[in-house]
Formats: sequence, C-alpha cells, structure tokens
Amino acid sequence: MQDLLERKQIKNIDFNCDLAQGFGVYKNSGELELLDYVSSVSVSCGFHAGDPVTIKSALLEAKKRGLAIGAHIGYADIQGFGYRNVDLTEDEIESLVVYQVGALMSFAKAYSLDIEFVRPHGAMYKKMGEDFQFAVSIARAVKKCSNWLSLYSPIGDIADKLGNYVNIKVVQELLPEKTYNTDLTVDYSIADNQDNFSIMKRLQHFVHTSQIRMINQGMASVNVQTIHFNNKYPSSLNLIKQAYDLIKPLPINYITAKESGWAE
Repeated sequence: MQDLLERKQIKNIDFNCDLAQGFGVYKNSGELELLDYVSSVSVSCGFHAGDPVTIKSALLEAKKRGLAIGAHIGYADIQGFGYRNVDLTEDEIESLVVYQVGALMSFAKAYSLDIEFVRPHGAMYKKMGEDFQFAVSIARAVKKCSNWLSLYSPIGDIADKLGNYVNIKVVQELLPEKTYNTDLTVDYSIADNQDNFSIMKRLQHFVHTSQIRMINQGMASVNVQTIHFNNKYPSSLNLIKQAYDLIKPLPINYITAKESGWAE
C-alpha cells in the first residue's frame, strides 16, 4: 500500500541542457539544436568551458527563447573540461563558486536577465552526489550569491538532506542515460545508455510513477524536478524530441508558481 501511495504521475517537469560548452576556436554548435525542446539552460561560467563571447551568445539565445537560465559551475580545468577532481579547502570551494556565479549574474544583468539556479559540472557534480560535506560547501557558497538561487543536484540521500540542512532549494535531477546504484548514486563505471528506445521506456515509467529502475532492477521512488539532456551523441537530438512529445517541459519556478496558484 505504501508503495502505491508513493507513486504519482508527473504533469510537468523541467528539461535542462548545458550551454556555452565551448571555448575560443573550440565551438559546440550541436548544443543549440536542443534549445527548442528545453525549459532551462545551464550556462558555463568560463572555468571548465565558456569564454566571454560564447557566454554572451548563450545568454542571448536563451533570452530569445524565454528559457530559465542557470550558472554551470565547475573546477578551473579547461584542459580536462572539468572532468578531473580537484581537492580544495572549504574556503577555496566558496571562492570558486562565488566567482563563477557572480560573474554570470553580472553578465546576465547587462542583458536584463536573471540567474535562477546553479548546476555543478563534471567532477564537481559527481562529488556533490557522493560527499555530503562537499555538497554543503557548494550550497553555502551558492547562498552567499543569492538566497533566491536554486541548486540543481544529483538525486539521492544527500540531496534529500541538503535543502533543510543549508536552507536552500535543492532541485533533484535525473540523468536518463545513466545507471543508478541502489543508493541512487550514479555508477560512472558503466557506459552511458545510447539506446533511445530503452531510455524512453525508462522516462515513460518515471513520468507515470515517479520511479526509476536501479542497477539491481528494483524500482525506487524519487523526488525529481528536472531532467538533464546532453548533446554528446548522434541520438541526443532525437531523444529530447521524443521526451518533448511525452511531457511538456516547464521551468522550475513557473511550475512552483503554477502549483501555488500564482500562474495558470
């Protein structure tokens, strides 16, 4: 009976993709193909990717489409695209986060835009899903930038605890191509699933039940509010088009306003 009570159909959810994932002569034009099917974008802040011209272009593309904008923060690792772990003190983490978020907030302000959320990248994202104290350091640094920012996070026990512990809105995110362990951490040793048919079966089940399948084939109820789509693979564009046909994407703040009666 409890399992049945936990299942609920999802009416709307945020679709997110990363933007400004290039640098200098290294362009990433494929990311623009996803913009007609998402409701929010995470704009790189210059540390793992993104330069001033690329960031400006990304912000204007998001503005043109009316998309919610977030800061996509990472380690200062252009050469490794932010995929390599860096051991930092809490003070260094705070400085790294505030510097990136603050820069994008100021950049966005110049074009009459607001930053609504922060999404960690690569190795920083992975560690946030595995190390509670590290996640706390990230969350506290985000709050220093603004009390109104949401923090996009890997799903799991850490995310469940983090919001109340730091008093910040944590938005749990599903990565549809990843394999999830029984503790709901991502098993990064397993290659991404590139079979759109099986991914869509997973998304259909998730939309109807708020559950995802784990590595042991069992099901777990999750409090997911956003789905992240990448543009790494030839099948990526077709996948998000199919997902867009399955459920209408809406940004987090609009869904919240809609549920509270402030928006229709």
